[in-house]
Amino acid sequence: MPAWLSLQPSLETSTIRLVPLQEADFDELYAVAADPKIWEQHPNKDRWRREVFATFFEGAVQSGGAFKIVDKETGATMGSTRLYDYSPEDSSILIGYTFYGTKYWGRGINLAVKALLLDYLFEFVDTVRFHIGAGNVRSQIAIQRLGATKVAEQELAYYGEQPKLNFVFEITKPTWAARNA
Repeated sequence: MPAWLSLQPSLETSTIRLVPLQEADFDELYAVAADPKIWEQHPNKDRWRREVFATFFEGAVQSGGAFKIVDKETGATMGSTRLYDYSPEDSSILIGYTFYGTKYWGRGINLAVKALLLDYLFEFVDTVRFHIGAGNVRSQIAIQRLGATKVAEQELAYYGEQPKLNFVFEITKPTWAARNA
């Protein structure tokens, strides 16, 4: 990984803060993740169970690219997201493993988080990809609203879990720049 690209920068807008995920964040993040409704469309639908979430969380911390998403006004943990699989060969990186507490759904949080990450990442790469579970229609619609397009289907083995079918979406630097012009 080039020194100029950090997988865990501290980033923020006027309303949200992305901070590097730490071991000490488990209880706070699990309090959000314990809602089964969050995982209904995700590839692993029982991630709301503490022992299943613990494996997911361990993979997040070990990845070195996971974030806790914080509401700046209240200090509450809203969810998590992750950067991973930087590829210097095609100047790309992935964003994924994203979830939010249901009370934050429909409030533009996902758009704000993804825009913050895309603005940062396009300083360093040409393409950003997203793994989204094949059954996660809600996230597929949301990512297409950002200008991403489906480019592939891939079996993906999440840390400590069985492989699941994911759709691969991508957005390029010119597409993002044109969207924001």
